[in-house]
Amino acid sequence: MSNKVWLVGAGPGDPELLTLKAVRALGEADVVMIDDLVNPIILEHCPQARVIAVGKRGGCRSTPQDFIQRLMLRYARQGKCVVRLKGGDPCIFGRGTEEYNWLLAHGITAEIVNGITAGLAGATNCAIPLTLRGVARGVSLVTAHTQDGSSLNWQGLADSGTTLVVYMGVAKLADIRQQLIDAGMRAEMPVAMIENASLPEQREQRSTLTKLLDDAREFKLKSPAILIIGEVVSESAAQLDRLTA
Repeated sequence: MSNKVWLVGAGPGDPELLTLKAVRALGEADVVMIDDLVNPIILEHCPQARVIAVGKRGGCRSTPQDFIQRLMLRYARQGKCVVRLKGGDPCIFGRGTEEYNWLLAHGITAEIVNGITAGLAGATNCAIPLTLRGVARGVSLVTAHTQDGSSLNWQGLADSGTTLVVYMGVAKLADIRQQLIDAGMRAEMPVAMIENASLPEQREQRSTLTKLLDDAREFKLKSPAILIIGEVVSESAAQLDRLTA
């Protein structure tokens, strides 16, 4: 009897970014509960498992969280090895800790397996360093979509001196832009828009806060996408120019 749930990060989409531990968990699984943004190619690692789609995607109709948790509990109590397969990392805007604590409270052994988050993979694929000596001393990962509709501390983010990576921000571009400018971030701050991070269809557009809305409209930006806002965006472009000159 396994009686265990693995909360596994599937990464941003590129199946080669899956960890060895994630592959092992999938290989042991009896049941795999998969989110919408997980690349289905990853399921090649669990041909023996029953796969259940439990779609969770910002801005779209989603499977209720309570239903997902109770489904995990039901299969675990049947002695099944359950893998909850999440896009990116389970603990970065993925409710991994909520599910982990809920399962423990109901007497179920759970383990979290990290995955590469889209902010890291997208930046790397576009040669953007999220931290850079003398330019950015840190990075802030934030989501523009909050459950209670509350606003972020834009003033603190603008003053932090860190690179800002915004998830789930496509529908709120105008608000993000205005809030940062109102908080004192310079209007010409470089921005990178990265769509479908790490996948073959990944697209990137460089812009600034001033031109963000026009450039996003012309680029036809759509979800899933991240924004990288900070001086590191122009630094990476300058480095590329020097290499190709």
